[in-house]
Amino acid sequence: MQHWDDPIATLRNPPANTPPPKQTPAPTERETALPDDAPAPTATGLEQVDFGARRIRVDDKSMINCRADLNQLVPFKYKWAWQKYLDACANHWMPQEINMNADIAMWRAEAGLSEQERQIIKRNLGFFVSADSLVANNLVLAVYRHITNPECRQYLLRQAFEEAVHTHAYQYCVESLGLEESEIFNMYREVPSVHDKAAWALPYTQSLGDPDFHTGTPENNQRLLRDLIAFYVVFEGIFFYVGFVQVLSMGRRNKMTGCAEQFQYILRDESMHMNFGIDVINQIKLENPDIWNQELKQEAHKMILSGVDLETRYAHDTMPQGVLGLNADMFEEYLRFIANRRCTQIGLPELYQGATNPFPWMSEVIDLNKEKNFFETRVTEYQTGGSLQWD
Repeated sequence: MQHWDDPIATLRNPPANTPPPKQTPAPTERETALPDDAPAPTATGLEQVDFGARRIRVDDKSMINCRADLNQLVPFKYKWAWQKYLDACANHWMPQEINMNADIAMWRAEAGLSEQERQIIKRNLGFFVSADSLVANNLVLAVYRHITNPECRQYLLRQAFEEAVHTHAYQYCVESLGLEESEIFNMYREVPSVHDKAAWALPYTQSLGDPDFHTGTPENNQRLLRDLIAFYVVFEGIFFYVGFVQVLSMGRRNKMTGCAEQFQYILRDESMHMNFGIDVINQIKLENPDIWNQELKQEAHKMILSGVDLETRYAHDTMPQGVLGLNADMFEEYLRFIANRRCTQIGLPELYQGATNPFPWMSEVIDLNKEKNFFETRVTEYQTGGSLQWD
């Protein structure tokens, strides 16, 4: 028996005397991209579906202020962005795959760690657990809507997921070690050196997240570029590195190897995030050369100087005395070396002449493809569609 209130059945067997369906005209070669002087808003991917519009061409795409259909991933304009997405997927990992038993035993043992080593672990968990939440909020609530390129948005979605994994990893370390959750998760409100870095970054997210803010004018395009530099170059490119060196140094000495391995994978992800962000920054500069003026260059230099200052204070706070063969003065030199690299990567002159790297093993970790865990613990070979690599 046929039930005509069943829409699927109706489509398959229409009732008698039903008029034929209305024929839709074939697509025409109408333009999807509006003329440059048209007052239409920038595409977001939420526009009405424009039936009959011509197919997207590579030249229709741009990093910001694009008016072409953002729902069409291909053809790729920035193949490097798609490759970074594929590389990130191939390097997939989850925190629970890392064995934390040795860390638990060492943390519980009265003589397992010094008080300063314990403070290093807690301080860094406290900073990073809020930092990666800030980065995730910045991506989802601010950056994503202003980047008008679908392959770059694809990577941003992957990055947002990885930030969630990182927050999960810190929570997993806190839970495994039996730390006081409220102390760790509220540290950015209670410890000045942790608070100051989070407080420095937050206004840049609030700036881009302002619902009334839209790119399309030189002033606002410049504001977007400034805020991208703040997060990718300073927050992820400078603020994370004292913590990475400290925890990875412990792992190199066979201490807290589970936490160190978590940080090893996180560092690999964050290096890819930073490199992606720098590529986006440089592409925006290339497509909008008028906004990369002397004023913005000076502001970028000031932000990097401020980042070095705040991260140096953090180094002194977490390491008031030397430990693990490290001291705060070594970190100050390292941060100057890192700052010079960040300047070079975005086309700025170096700020600190003659700065050197006191931690050459960190260059190996960041710069070289490595298939083995340099802590000489077990190797985590979780792979999806490719080999485990460092970028």
